[in-house]
Amino acid sequence: MDRELVLVIDFGGQYNQLVARRVRECNVYCEICSYKTDIEKIKEMNPKGIILTGGPNSCYEADSPTYKKELFELGIPVLGLCYGAQLMQHILGGTVEKAPVREYGKTEIHVDVASKLFQGLEENTVVWMSHFDYISKPAPGFKITGYTKDCPVAVAECEEKQLYAIQFHPEVLHTVRGKEILSNFVYNVCGCAGDWKMDSFVENSIQAIREKVGDGKVLCALSGGVDSSVAAVLLAKAIGKQLTCVFVDHGLLRKNEGDEVEAVFGPDGEYDLNFIRVNAQDRYYEKLKGVDEPEEKRKIIGEEFIRVFEEEAKKIGAVDFLVQGTIYPDVVESGLGGESAVIKSHHNVGGLPDHVDFKEIIEPLRDLFKDEVRKAGLELGIPEYLVFRQPFPGPGLGIRIIGEVTAEKVKIVQDADAIYREEVDRAAASFKDENGVEAPWMPNQYFAALTNMRSVGVMGDERTYDYAVALRAVRTIDFMTAESAEIPYEVMNKVMNRIINEVKGVNRVMYDLTSKPPGTIEFE
Repeated sequence: MDRELVLVIDFGGQYNQLVARRVRECNVYCEICSYKTDIEKIKEMNPKGIILTGGPNSCYEADSPTYKKELFELGIPVLGLCYGAQLMQHILGGTVEKAPVREYGKTEIHVDVASKLFQGLEENTVVWMSHFDYISKPAPGFKITGYTKDCPVAVAECEEKQLYAIQFHPEVLHTVRGKEILSNFVYNVCGCAGDWKMDSFVENSIQAIREKVGDGKVLCALSGGVDSSVAAVLLAKAIGKQLTCVFVDHGLLRKNEGDEVEAVFGPDGEYDLNFIRVNAQDRYYEKLKGVDEPEEKRKIIGEEFIRVFEEEAKKIGAVDFLVQGTIYPDVVESGLGGESAVIKSHHNVGGLPDHVDFKEIIEPLRDLFKDEVRKAGLELGIPEYLVFRQPFPGPGLGIRIIGEVTAEKVKIVQDADAIYREEVDRAAASFKDENGVEAPWMPNQYFAALTNMRSVGVMGDERTYDYAVALRAVRTIDFMTAESAEIPYEVMNKVMNRIINEVKGVNRVMYDLTSKPPGTIEFE
């Protein structure tokens, strides 16, 4: 697809996806690549601008990630963030060293509003700092356009060469005017037009799918989640009855979810997508028997998905393509998009087996973040109640059960999760009815998980030795960073009472307060 591109070069920073996401909020397409990407490849990609991410290293150490000086001589605007800023200055002749005072957290900064980066901003604003090293002397040709109490070179720029180094993180929400700074870079400096919009994405994707598929047959892996649902409807719009959707009920879904998916996408539902339901619960439980390592569970579930699809394809006959709802964070977190370490293998990316018996795999949403997928779904006319469903991982409850997966454990977590979601939804609806606004604590994602811990309890004057359920609820904009939701105590207390009284095998309920990072939203 022909579109303007801003390239994020990843040096191992924790916010690499967030940088790309913020650029896309400016309606400019953005991709992440490793700092190991060859300079010739970058030239071929022809980016309108380049952003260097943060990272955990010191740029002046011999084994730290670096890049060729030629990157700054291409005539392409470059914006360095944190480590990226320090690296730019180090390579071009500036001085970077240990800071006498470490800056971490919200910091007031003074900026030169005459700079293209800071047009429309106030001279004093709040930014998010996180650094041990600092730029003590800018490189030749650079002038200082921002400073803090403890950081004399918080921003340095060479407008003539379109090179900008900023010590703070504009991509995080803690930087008050961060979005405007990135927007200024992509528009004022890079000269982007802003052609990354969902209506054109949907239109172009439908045309590209038609050209790729021709008169071939396509099998879609439909889980009923947001990503695969949007992918399925996109394919249906493009090729109609050439598409068959296979829904694998692996026994790791939420309570009653298999029937709910069939009710929507089956023959009597809103979408008739040549829907096939495969009940494979026993098959998955057998494969997962004795397995407690999360990456191994993910890979087993991923391989079984493919094997089931292959079997169904043979029944249909001569299926050429397999469609999956892979999205961009899946690619990056599986270690295929940048330099960051593998966080987890997604069953439809890093969890794929080496051999797949299809001509090609089509992943029409591979370039999209989660909220972009939702926008695409609305463009396709999918109802809001489907588009804004809570995210649910492809491996399902397999990664919300710590340790070995069994039918008994699945039932425990299904029942506990159903109670939790029911009570949170009821409390939020009640709050809205009474006040006319949505509950400010309402989480974007909330679920129950089953820990592998068992503890002593007392129920009915008898000793129990049962499992502990962990409840998770987060508030987030983009699902790349998240904070735990402050659900009212009386709601959580009711959830606890119901779970312990109604779910056999549970005698303890805990609430997970961990933010992302350092945690992930899912448990495994």
